Amino acid sequence: MKDILFDFISKYVSLTEEEKDAIVSLDIFHSVKKGTILLREGQKSKESYFVLKGCIRTYYLLDGEERTTAFYTEMEALTPPCVISKTPSEYYVSCMEDNILLISNSDMEAEVNSKFPKFDLMCKMLSEELLAKERMDFDEFKTSSPEQRYLNLLQKRPDLIQRVPQHQLASYLGIQPQSLSRLRARIVEKKI
Repeated sequence: MKDILFDFISKYVSLTEEEKDAIVSLDIFHSVKKGTILLREGQKSKESYFVLKGCIRTYYLLDGEERTTAFYTEMEALTPPCVISKTPSEYYVSCMEDNILLISNSDMEAEVNSKFPKFDLMCKMLSEELLAKERMDFDEFKTSSPEQRYLNLLQKRPDLIQRVPQHQLASYLGIQPQSLSRLRARIVEKKI
């Protein structure tokens, strides 16, 4: 798993052996079982997550119903807003599969960034990429129909179709599960 991480990092910065050893010494690699809730609504946290293997989901609990807002899979990072604002979380983060995660906290990151300025640069680059991606995803969601959202999902993240239960996928798309079934049937009909 270390090699996967170092390959990812090498896209942004080159690391010395000392820097690699510093990362490994942090004890940030964690195996987390499917169904584990990493963060609950109302909980405070300093933890950020980077998915090496698996899938995690963010969702709100509104009127007793889960509303999925995002899925994070291999080589994707999540820093919940409550970490930055130092306030209780407004949503949940849970494991959809057995995961191998890098779990860091803001204190650890500050210490590493002060010792190795490259990491600070890499984190800024990753943050900028993530912000741009989330902005584009949000705009795309707001300006597209449910069918367009589903077709975009098929094109950009087809793995989610197999990895995520239909009711959570429907929630992520902003529709009811029955509507997703009808939408899939319409798409199949159009292809015939």
